[in-house]
Amino acid sequence: MSSRRTISSRRLWSRALTSEGAATTGILSPRTGWIFTLLAGAILIGYVVWPMLRVFTTGLNPDVLRDIFSSINSANTRALFNSVWISVWTVVGAGFLGTAMAWLLFRYDFPLKRTLSSLAALPLALPPLVGVLAFLFLYGESGILPRGIQMLFGLEEVPFSFSGLWAVWLVHVYSMYVFYYLFCAASLKTVDQSLLEAASDMGAGPWRSFRTVILPHLRPSMVSASLLVFMISMASFTAPLLFAGTENFLTLQIYNYKMNGNLTYSAAVSVVLTIICLVFLLLIELERRSGRVSTASKGSAPAPSPVSSGPGRVVALLGAGAIIVFLALPVLTVILISFVKEGSWTYQVLPQAYTLENYLNLLRQPDVAQPILNSLRMAALASVANILFGVMVAVLIVKGRMRGRGLIRLLSVLPFAIPGTVIAINLIITFSEPSALSGGAILVGTFWLLPLAYFIRHIPLVVRSTIAALETYDDRLTDASIDLGASRWRTFRQVMLPSILPGILAGSLLTFVTALGEFVSSILLYVFDNRPISVEILSQLRLYDFGAAAAYSVFLMILIGLATWLTGRYSDDRSGALSI
Repeated sequence: MSSRRTISSRRLWSRALTSEGAATTGILSPRTGWIFTLLAGAILIGYVVWPMLRVFTTGLNPDVLRDIFSSINSANTRALFNSVWISVWTVVGAGFLGTAMAWLLFRYDFPLKRTLSSLAALPLALPPLVGVLAFLFLYGESGILPRGIQMLFGLEEVPFSFSGLWAVWLVHVYSMYVFYYLFCAASLKTVDQSLLEAASDMGAGPWRSFRTVILPHLRPSMVSASLLVFMISMASFTAPLLFAGTENFLTLQIYNYKMNGNLTYSAAVSVVLTIICLVFLLLIELERRSGRVSTASKGSAPAPSPVSSGPGRVVALLGAGAIIVFLALPVLTVILISFVKEGSWTYQVLPQAYTLENYLNLLRQPDVAQPILNSLRMAALASVANILFGVMVAVLIVKGRMRGRGLIRLLSVLPFAIPGTVIAINLIITFSEPSALSGGAILVGTFWLLPLAYFIRHIPLVVRSTIAALETYDDRLTDASIDLGASRWRTFRQVMLPSILPGILAGSLLTFVTALGEFVSSILLYVFDNRPISVEILSQLRLYDFGAAAAYSVFLMILIGLATWLTGRYSDDRSGALSI
């Protein structure tokens, strides 16, 4: 019975291959398309655009803006300068490190290359709060390295400690160089070997070949990565919170004004930060739509050149080893600290007592496990909503024929440009009073505001991953299925959905683990009964229970590492299926 109800893939492919040039039926009927358009538009306008407009209405007050930016020495003017200054230097530092790593791993074969390649994307496995925590344990005034050097050389004071603007910069470079590395590594796979051979035949050395051949080829990827990194750096909250000390940042000003009960000033600073991020989102979209075509389209990529000279291999070995240590040390530090017994690490270089209690407490003590259960529940609720909404919007954008799809696509990307602190302020101002959007209830101070924030923040993830999968889907399969008598719903469920499922799962896994470790919105919206893991990590850190804070962090890293592995596996499966 089930075999008769299942559409034969062989029959479907045969029908699809013979339907070249046939009229496209489409997976969406006009009625369904309009329903999807109205529903998606209502959700995006109601929960993304309207709250942002409420904040703009509150914050775009000339008197308030004049007051908070009263002089060049005001706290908010310094915050604006610091945010821009850090973002510019983050682009420089992350761009240099990420591009250099991508080029060296692509062009040369040297000792420890495989290990370095495996660890190159490691910072992606660290949630922002966990990464900052690792640097605090490692490089802070009481960190392992400063105290270790002090003890080793018998110094009266620690020789260095990372704090202030440069500490924020270092954390940003560590966590954001990955964007340059991934973008440039993907672009380098399309380099034509004949171009490098031609440059070499004309007498160009390695540096000139890189400057005249490779760099122009990488420029679109580097521009996209630079815009993305600048926008993410402007929205950074965790590193400034724990490292900036008395320095001002726009995100910290938003947080401080809110905690002091001054929502008007918080909204005003939110407007300034949002406008900056929206400008860069617009530039990213223009860059994406410019459709720059790679100059290398034929031929094969060059094989890596082995580093054969003795001194060259030594330099390569030392350089690769230093980068590996730089990448792995924060993760190893968090793992080490997760075994520390409470109160056993004060002035010593390394902890003096270790225990498994920090991990056992996660399983057996209800009050310790509660933040984990809260995060799992809220992340699951947000992820389910993101899947349902993201698939609907992606199908509408790629396969629909209704007007307004371009606007829906733009609005679905908009949450990516709104910093987490601003989303939190948007929701606080919008849902501090009853409205139709909240079912007539006040959501501020309730459990539901955090899952809603997670849903809004991660709308672009599932939408973009599903769009990418749908853009490679063959519409002839849909036409053939409908021609064979299957309904549109059955066609979607049995033909289209299995094809795009890897893309949906990849975006869903990223949504789930990102929501699990979300800190920026959580710190402004949580209540005690729904406090998430990230907030509990900060609480344990402030109580000097470093072991418990690190144990929560390791739990998050494991989940994110597992999701990253699953995402890569699904991506590999999908690419393989497409190549067939």
